[in-house]
Amino acid sequence: MQQVRLKKQAAMSSILASCLIGMYPQSVWAEHLDLPSIEVTAEKLQDDSKTPLNTSDTASLLSDVPGVSLYRAGGVSSLPVIRGLADDRIRTKVDGMDLISSCANHMNPPLSYIDPANVSHMEVLAGITPVSIGGDSIAGTIQVNSEAAEFATVGQRLLVKGMVNTFYRSNNDARGVNLSASVANENVYMRYTGSTVEANNYKAGDNFKAAARAAALRGWLDGDEVGSTAYKSRNHALAFGVLHENHLVEFKLGIQDIPYQGFVNQRMDMTGNEAENYNLSYKGKYAWGALEARAYHERTRHSMQFGDDKLFWYGASLNVAGMPMDTEGKTTGFNLKGDVNLSLRDTLRVGAEYQRYRLDDWWDPVANSGMMMGPNAFWNINHGERDKYDVFAEWDANWNAQWFSQIGVRSSTVKMDAGKVQGYSALYATAANAFNAADRSETDNNVDMTTLVRFTPDSEKIFEAGYAMKTRSPNVYERFAWANGPKAMGMDPYSMVMNMNNLYGDGNGYVGNLNLKPETAHTFSVSGNWHDAAQQHWKLKVSPYFTYVDDYIDAVACVEVGKTCAVRTDGFVNLSLDNQSARIYGVDVSGNMLLAQNTGVGSFEAKGVLSYVRGKNRDTGDDLYHIMPLNALLAMEHRFDGWTNTLQVKMVDSKDNVQAARKELKTAGYTLFNFYTSYDWKNARLDLGVENIFDKFYHDPLGGAYLGQGATMGSAVSHGIQVPGMGRSFNVGLTLKY
Repeated sequence: MQQVRLKKQAAMSSILASCLIGMYPQSVWAEHLDLPSIEVTAEKLQDDSKTPLNTSDTASLLSDVPGVSLYRAGGVSSLPVIRGLADDRIRTKVDGMDLISSCANHMNPPLSYIDPANVSHMEVLAGITPVSIGGDSIAGTIQVNSEAAEFATVGQRLLVKGMVNTFYRSNNDARGVNLSASVANENVYMRYTGSTVEANNYKAGDNFKAAARAAALRGWLDGDEVGSTAYKSRNHALAFGVLHENHLVEFKLGIQDIPYQGFVNQRMDMTGNEAENYNLSYKGKYAWGALEARAYHERTRHSMQFGDDKLFWYGASLNVAGMPMDTEGKTTGFNLKGDVNLSLRDTLRVGAEYQRYRLDDWWDPVANSGMMMGPNAFWNINHGERDKYDVFAEWDANWNAQWFSQIGVRSSTVKMDAGKVQGYSALYATAANAFNAADRSETDNNVDMTTLVRFTPDSEKIFEAGYAMKTRSPNVYERFAWANGPKAMGMDPYSMVMNMNNLYGDGNGYVGNLNLKPETAHTFSVSGNWHDAAQQHWKLKVSPYFTYVDDYIDAVACVEVGKTCAVRTDGFVNLSLDNQSARIYGVDVSGNMLLAQNTGVGSFEAKGVLSYVRGKNRDTGDDLYHIMPLNALLAMEHRFDGWTNTLQVKMVDSKDNVQAARKELKTAGYTLFNFYTSYDWKNARLDLGVENIFDKFYHDPLGGAYLGQGATMGSAVSHGIQVPGMGRSFNVGLTLKY
């Protein structure tokens, strides 16, 4: 099991990484509570390179973690990948809430709802994830939390803290401000955090296309400008807590407003995302153990349209203002978990969870569009339902100083349904009628099981081995996206609609499948951790793994699942989804070595991470989509008094194993150099950085198809350009704290 925890310095926006090992995480909210300690299992390579100075995308805080890569999407909405599995295959918890992306393009993933400046710690659990933390996922779990409750010490009248941080990044003129303020006595605390960021399109290291107008009369894009990558985001969070002896009650309120966010690998852009979440939790310690309870509700109102760099153009006779798309998602959840101390050796962990999800996805008619987009509203998802009921039990046993074991089982019932739909006009009647006549309700009864053994022969070695069986039911779009059909009346309305139901950033069109079964993953993993006795001078960890997925949901030609789809001439394809089987294997390696300390010029430490993963569809022999090629990250870190310097080298191999079904593009290998420096005073901190020092041009292996400009819905867009990475950027940030 891999676990990474990022901690925020007191009242600062910078994020410091530390290493943690243990079977499950516990947040310690005050020194009054003596909760179990957490040991080390994995290490984040670079401490200061992923502060709000260098990113506004919370998912990118994990980019240096072994086995983790990113699907690049909007500027604050990347999708993390754990060992080749991404998106809804990962369980993502934000301050304990299980959030769901409410968008046909997954533009609002869970990690986009918390700004990096508000992150106190993050945990990545991959491979043999405990059932108490996993569930309805096959890749692992990501947990991100804002700062834990902090109270005044006994006899202290008030604990008051404040922070303001501002930053600028030159490549895309990203600029923003982060604020936090808190006040607490011994029993009550209140905290506010707020952030705002705005950025223009970023530029690649070189020209990758001809300079041209972004869209009709909408401005000019240079050859190196990556269209549809501008964004603006605002986040606010309030937290209140009451502590009485060993009992803590907290209430958190989060509000998000994203006025716009371009999506370079989608045909639409986000033109509004307003969300509120309400989060009430309880934690307490008793003589028999510990108890946690949580109730939460989240509502998202999401809109898509063509941004400034894009234009709707579909056929020579149709040129309209745009294509408005609206989504409303509501998530309500309740969790209860108890740790029962059966003996000094044994701990029993039991719990129950409930999640209720509702989704409406509709597209209003467009004037002067004829039957393609009118006269009716198009209902992509009408009252989509996904309700989940879980119970679990987990047994930890510390047999002696050398041996530890854990066995867990989870039962999950997922119930899904959707209402009747309609198209814009009679052009869509055949597919709508077929969907409405079908049985749309489905109940999945899923079972998860995990077993793990840890052996610690001495103070310099730790070995782990385990097996996990994990399940995931399809999401609402995978099951209920319904529109497919041939060309009609000389038009291709279904390809236009299928383009909108794209969770993958590959430019293709998709239709769902009511007959999809849940995915079941069988994972075998071992790891060895060697280090010096004090774990201060050197460490090496090697973690190979193998995963076999039954009923893996992959892209297939429409005809393979009995659907009719139009043949396209723009280089992209229309696809559906079906259950197949997949095999994924790889290895993650991380290590560090203290080279020198107590010298006249400070200490020097070398760090490194290497990840390799391969994925195959066993039914077709095709490669799996969006598998990160072999990559490594090396860093040399120097510390002297309040001064920290880091030189970082990132190396990525060429991507030659691509999925033919999706027409995935190959990419060349590349090497990037970054440099970060900071100086920390008592009440201030200055951060400077240069990323991609040599302005290297490269294509992001997981960037997807370039759809960043022009007539993105028509034949003017053709297959063949992968999204390029960002060129050189000079970054500066200043933090003041009280």
